[in-house]
Parts: sequence; C-alpha cells; structure tokens
Amino acid sequence: MGLLRWLPLLGPLVLRWLLGAQATDHIRIFVVPHSHMDVGWIHTVQESMQAYAANVYTSVVEELARKKKRRFILVEQEFFRLWWDGLASDKQKRQVHQLLAERRLEFVIGGQVMHDEAVTHIDDQILQLTEGHGFLYETFGIRPQFSWQVDPFGASATTPTLFALAGFDAHIISRIDYDQKDNMQAMKGLQFLWQGSPSLSAQQEIFTHVLDKYGYCSRGFNWDGSPVFPTPPRNGIYPDMDPPVTSGNIKLYVKDLVGNVKERAPWFRTPHVLWPWGCDEQFFNASVQFTNMDLLLDHINRNVGGVSAEYATLSDYFHALHVLNLTWPVRDHQDFLPYSSEAFEAWTGFYSSHSGLKGLARRASALLYAGESMFTRFMWPAPLRPLDPAWALQQLRQLRWAVSEVQHHDGITGTHTPEMTEMYVESLHTGLQGVQKLMASIALDGTRLHSGPQPGGHFAVVYNPLAWTVTTIVTLTVGFSSASVTDESGQPVPAQVQGMPSAYRLHVLTTIPGLSYHRYSIRPTEEAQEDTEKTATTKAITLRFRLRPRRRTEARSSRLVSVKNDCYTVFMDLNTNMMHSIWERQSNRTVYMTQEFMEYHVNFNLGEPNLSDNYLFTPEEAAEPSWGAVRMEIVEGELVTEIRQYFYSTVTAKYHSYAIFSRVAHVPQDSHGELLCRRIEQEYQVGPLNVNREAILRTSTDLNSQQVLYSDNNGYQMQRRLFQHHEKNKIARNYYPMVQSAFIEDSGSRLVLLSEQAHGVSSQEDGQVEVMLHRRLWNGHMGAIERGLTLNDTSTARSLFWLLLGPRPDIADLHPRSGLALQHRPIVLLGELTETAPNSPGPWKPEAVVLPPSVHLQILSIPGWNYSSNHTQHLQSLQKGHRGGAKAHLHRVLLRLHHLYEAEGDSVLSQPVTVNLKAVLRGLGSVVAVEERSLTGTWDVNTLHRWSWRTQDDRQHRGGSDSPSPPQGSPNVTIRPKEIRTFFIHFREE
Repeated sequence: MGLLRWLPLLGPLVLRWLLGAQATDHIRIFVVPHSHMDVGWIHTVQESMQAYAANVYTSVVEELARKKKRRFILVEQEFFRLWWDGLASDKQKRQVHQLLAERRLEFVIGGQVMHDEAVTHIDDQILQLTEGHGFLYETFGIRPQFSWQVDPFGASATTPTLFALAGFDAHIISRIDYDQKDNMQAMKGLQFLWQGSPSLSAQQEIFTHVLDKYGYCSRGFNWDGSPVFPTPPRNGIYPDMDPPVTSGNIKLYVKDLVGNVKERAPWFRTPHVLWPWGCDEQFFNASVQFTNMDLLLDHINRNVGGVSAEYATLSDYFHALHVLNLTWPVRDHQDFLPYSSEAFEAWTGFYSSHSGLKGLARRASALLYAGESMFTRFMWPAPLRPLDPAWALQQLRQLRWAVSEVQHHDGITGTHTPEMTEMYVESLHTGLQGVQKLMASIALDGTRLHSGPQPGGHFAVVYNPLAWTVTTIVTLTVGFSSASVTDESGQPVPAQVQGMPSAYRLHVLTTIPGLSYHRYSIRPTEEAQEDTEKTATTKAITLRFRLRPRRRTEARSSRLVSVKNDCYTVFMDLNTNMMHSIWERQSNRTVYMTQEFMEYHVNFNLGEPNLSDNYLFTPEEAAEPSWGAVRMEIVEGELVTEIRQYFYSTVTAKYHSYAIFSRVAHVPQDSHGELLCRRIEQEYQVGPLNVNREAILRTSTDLNSQQVLYSDNNGYQMQRRLFQHHEKNKIARNYYPMVQSAFIEDSGSRLVLLSEQAHGVSSQEDGQVEVMLHRRLWNGHMGAIERGLTLNDTSTARSLFWLLLGPRPDIADLHPRSGLALQHRPIVLLGELTETAPNSPGPWKPEAVVLPPSVHLQILSIPGWNYSSNHTQHLQSLQKGHRGGAKAHLHRVLLRLHHLYEAEGDSVLSQPVTVNLKAVLRGLGSVVAVEERSLTGTWDVNTLHRWSWRTQDDRQHRGGSDSPSPPQGSPNVTIRPKEIRTFFIHFREE
C-alpha cells in the first residue's frame, strides 16, 4: 500500500531518469564546413586566389543562400579581403551581410592569417589579429568570438591570453604531441579551461577544445577534388574527387561517417561531437560539396537511431556545449611545445628553417613599431609642416600587412617553397622602403635618405622608439677612417672608428629619452687633425693572434688574455683562441664558459625513418665540431672592444665558415648605462653550410643547471623545460622555440641569451645551452621535391645575441627590459650634410614620453580606422550603407600598455603600476578622453562579457580585466603584472 502511494511521485522521476539516459546516449553531430587556406605555402597568394580561393567565397555564399540549414566558417582575412574588395559583386556583398546577420556564415579567429604560435612574437600576433579584426568590424560591425588555430605546429600558452583579451569565448587547437593527445583522449581530457599566464586572473583564461587525432580534415568526403594551379581546368574536372553520393553507396558513406563519429564520441565528456568537414583548399565548388553532404545528413537523421547530424558554425557547437553547464578542469600555463606527430617526427626543425626570413620579418616589425610612434608624434598636437596623412597611412598599412602576412604558420616558420620566400621577402622589402621614406620625410625634413657610405659628411637622426630613456651605442657604416661627431649644440660626442674590409664602422654613444630623437653631424677629418679638440672620435687598435688548431679537451689554460669593462671581464684562451671564462662583478664570480660551432649530420637515406626537412629535426647522432682551427683578433677601443673569432674547417682552409664577434662597451654602470654595461653583444656568421648539415652554437658552462632550460613563449613569458629522456629521437624532442630569450641557471647565477629573431634552443647536457642557427637540407624525398618543399639554403646566416650573466635576482630584473632594448634598438636615419642641412635642430622636436621601467609602450599608433567607437552608432552607419566614416579617423590614437614582470618576481618591479596618461602623453597634446578597448580595439571593455565556464575549483571564468576601466576622460590607469591593456586616446583638437 505504501509503494502504491509513492508511485505518482516516482513515475515522473523514473521517466526523467530514462529520458536523461537516452539523451546522454544520443550523439549530436555538429558538421562544421570549412576550407583551410594557407597564405603562402606551396603557391603564392595570387596563385591561390586564381586557382581556388576566390571560388570558395563565391560558391559558398551562393550555396548558403540556397538553403537555410547550411553553414560555413571563414578564417583568413587576407584572402577574403582580396575577394571582397576586388571580385565580389554588389549582390554577393548583400548576401554576405545577410548570412552574417543570420549567423549562418561565421568569421573565426578573424586575423589576416592563421598565425604560427612557436616562432612568432607577441607583438606581431597582436598586429595581424588587429588588422583582420579592424577590417571585419569596419565592414560588417562583427567581432569574432572563437578561434580555429588548427594547423600551427604546436600551441603556445600566450595564445589563450591574447584570445581572451580579444574577447573570444572559446579556443580550438589541434596539433599537439601525439602521445599527449592519446592520453588526453583516453582520459576525456580534450576540453579544459586554459590558464595562459600564471600572473593573470581567471578572467584571462579561455575554454579550449583540442581536436582529436583526426585533426581538422575529413578524409573521404571531398567531392570537389583538388584545385589545379595556376588556373582551374576548363572542363571542370578536378583530380582526387570522391564518388558522388548515390542510392547505391549512400549507406556506405553514412556507415563511414557515423562510425567515425562513434569512435570519437567516447573521447569527450559530452555527446556533442564537433566534426570538421573540409581540409586544405576545399569548397571551391561548394555546390557539389553541399549537394552530397545534404543527402548524408538527411539519411542519418531519418534512418540512424541514437544519432542526429546538422550543419554548424563554431558558435552553434560551443553554445550547445556551454548550456550544459558542466564542470571543467583547469590547465595551468604550460604550453604544447614541442610538437611530434610520431616518435621520429619531431617538428622542431622549423624553429630555425630559413633563418634569413625570420630575421627580416623581425626587423620589419621593429621598423613598423618605430614608424607608427614617429608618425603619431608628428601628427599631434599638430603637424609643423605639410605631410599627406593618406600617403603616410598607406605606407604604414603596407608594412602592417606584409608583417601580418609572414606570420602565417607556413611563412615565418620556413616551411614553404622558395617561391614563397620570394613573395614574403618582396612584400617585406616594399613595406620597409615605404616606412623608411615616411620616417625620413618626418625626421630628415625632406632630405634624401642614404643607406650606404658616402664620401662627404652626414647628419644622422637617431630615434628611440621605446618609452624609456635609452643609453646605447649606435653603429654606422662610413667611407672615411677619421671623423668628427658633434651633437645639435656642436659639442663632441663619444665615438669610435674601426676598420672593416670595404669601409669603416663608426660607433656613437648616445642617450635618448623615450620616443625622442637626437641629431648628430658626422664630418670626415684629416689624419693630421685627429688630436684637435673638435675631433671626438677615437681609433681602435687591432691585435692579431696566431691560428690555433682544435685540440682535445685539456686542463684549463693559464695563457689568457682579458677584455673588460665595468661589469665583466671576458677571458680568452691563447692556446685555443676560444672563450675561457667570464668574471662577473656583481656576484664576484667567475663562470667557466666556452663556445663552439657544431653540426648535426642529417640522414639522407630514404629507407630510414628519420629525415630532417623544413619541419622536422631528426639527427642521426650527437653534434660534432664543425671546425678545425680558430683565428682571433681583438679590436681595442675606448668605447667598444670587439673580440673576433674566425672558425676554419681545417688549418689550411682559406676562408672561414663561421665567425663570432663579441663586443663589450666601456661605459659606467650607472642608472643610464646599466643595460649597456651588463650585456655582451655577440654577432654570429654561419655558412654557407655543406648539404645536410644543421649548425648550432653550443655554450658550455660550469653552472649546475641540471639540464633545466627556460625558453620563452612569443617574447611574453618564460617556460621551464625539463630535459625529457625520450626513448626515441631524444635530441630533437628536447628542442624548443626561442623567440626572444632563453636561460640556464644554478643557485647563484643566471646566463641569459637574448636574440633578435627566432631560433631553436636546447640543453642537452648540464650547464649547456645550444642554439640552432642555420640549416641546409636535401634528402631526395620525392614528395618534398615535387612540392618544392626543400631546404637547400645556401645563404650565410647572421644572427645577433646579447648575453647577460649575473646573480639571478639582478638578471631577472634586467631580462625583460634588455629583450626590448634589443628588439627595438634606435633607428638611424642618414642624410647628406649639405648647406641645406646645417648642424642645427630640425623643425620637429617632440617632448619625451617616459614610462615606469616595468611598463612597456607596446603600441602608439594612428590606425586610421573608419568606424565609430560607439557600437550602436557604427551599426547604424552600416545600415545606412556606409562602411565606416567618410575618411580615415586621424584624431583617435591607439595605445597599448604591457606590464613586463610576473607577479611573483621582483619586490618593486612586479608591483602594479598606476600611470597618469595625461602626464605621460602631454607632449602629444591635451588628453580629453580615455576609452579602454579589447586587445584589437573593436570592443568597449565595459560591454565585453565573455562566457562563464564552471570549473572544479568553483570559480567562474569570464573575460575582460580585473583592473577597472578608467572613467571617461580619466587619465589614471593601473597596470598589473603581465597585463596588456588597450586604449583609444582622444586629444583636444587645436
């Protein structure tokens, strides 16, 4: 009787339980159509547009308009912009607007390219995202909210932070280490909240989805075939087309698709399965693609029990996931690097492939950074002479796009054909020339720019693009052996001349406030006048030492020669002409240290599993010394002393294959000269290499580092790299990307290597750090040869490093600022010294902009965007048929500030910093409004509300910043450790 009494209550509970169990068992397939478009890999951007990319947009838009249930995601804005601005009809543009409004077409990532994550710098990642997001917002009023980073070769912990700051709600990656992915699949761990930075709050974390082992491609469902380059075939027949769906084979197709989904489903915590449909260069004939898939989805939904299938965007999938309100694990700030697809396929070679392109890309980025702030400073508060703003913005935009383009994951990585190298280099050179002309027109007052040595005198404008006072040595190439260098007031300036094979190198000591310049006059002098008081330069003296053959390791020599300044004494061994040790004043410690070039010999036997190529590094065995003898010179000067080491393959070789030029500056270790005094500059010259050689510089010390290496993620944060004792391919799988810095340390000292470009780095033994500088490979693999993906790089690689050595706390303080000082060295603009260019200040002399030492001015720019900061007003403008305003907005300045230090670092530098922007920017004009924006500028942070995701520690994870946005017009901004905050600054118009 009692049981019957409870039946009315138990019935609904049982029914609810049964429905819940059924719902849990029911698999919902989210078919996400996409086309992966490489912005330069095997074919140029123009060839890709001609062969397939333009047709992707044209045919996809047409097919989505035909049926409401269809969906598509778009990624790379470089291709889309070319189609939109040059090929799309008015009808197609209206259709795109409609499809976006209906959320059936969705832009994901939204950058110019799908950038690499291993060897790109954070500034360049932000740049390419900003350029793409600005275009999308200006044109459509939309802001991407999801990522699709499915093809970069490993995943950086910087990316979740940047995407959170950009306003993204969820993040997708794919290429992570094969065994790590297997373990995550088995543990249902492919979805999590990723912390990104240990110093930032939960609000900078992002929900992350790792694609399973099948990646982003759907094999066997490619009905439009493969594109034909350079132009589509006239008969419309493409190779590799899968058979069309018919009544006779539809069950086989459905069985394959559903079987694949059922294999994937147990790897995830929900019955929602994201099934990427597409691959590289697909959907150029979207009609045949959708027509066939329509049949499969209809058949599944009508005939297959426990499974439903639908077209989806990422928004559809993540919304369905989000409403489940599950509890998710939190992953810490560790990255997914390096990436191995199999035991013998460590994708660590590309960290150093095409070293020359990596260097050019970073130099272009640095010049762009300087050009942006110089132009902004020139325009505010009012230009003092005519300069066409439209022309200036065009020069900056051209270089912005070139730098953005090369960040593609087959661009700066060096994993492309020689033709692509030409494309990237041409774009970068064209952009460089334009910005150089712009800067010359501002700083040189229209005087012609000279880049090479001239027979007469010069005047040099030296611009400091950092927002700190910088003391450094700038170097110019001149055509005379003796010179007089004076500043704007006619006073002598410390300088030094030393000989070179074909000209002379002039070193000039300068101290320049933030975002300011100094102007110097450089006049040739007669030898007889060298002792007169008007001559400020000194001449260096060269000491030459005998060629020394390579010897076996011996007891430490007592025949030493030293080079010293106020911070270091560098000892060279006269028995070997090799570095012996460095004494460091701060800790009064001598660290034994030697450096030598070595080579990994690459297997070119096609029958073996380990073949190095553009992507992979698979050495046969340990590296071997690549030299047989060393010659040394010491060029002693009052300002700079240089140690030159030339490495020869044999004692009888006529030409050296490697060289190191080490420089120490003779300046006081005071507040201004500290960064200059406490670095040893090293310039390396490598090659040309013999074929199938991979060249490294190995630095061996007596530091007890226990094989622990630290290398950076994108110049933003350091990662601890514990040596992994892999059973197979141990050398290559312990290589990591070094975008800007790496270090080893023991309890007493830290040795930091700072680089001006990306390299691969490793610590194969205790106290060692090795950097791969150059690669030349040819293995005869037919697939690589047919595609042109060979790395027969016969160039001579040149790299610049700064070495910092000292007590751990001191070096930790110097490290971030030194890295930026290397990346953004002063820009030198040379003009001819004539009657029209007297030794007097130019007409443009702005007031200094100086920030606290822990805060970096990451960008100061006039982007020239045509959209209103007010979202509602911008949408209204678009509805009226206007793409933004009538002309570029020149009265809005983009400012981005970055706190350089981790929260658990220095007791002073790691503290939050409050900056009064009105005081800092007073040289630009009177600040009347400060708007805080999202990372790329498109969101007002007060309206940016990212999704909350429940986590195991019961915290809610949202976007935005813990730091309150300043009230409208308030100049006070607080920057917390590792924060990046972006603002629109409005000045009072004069």
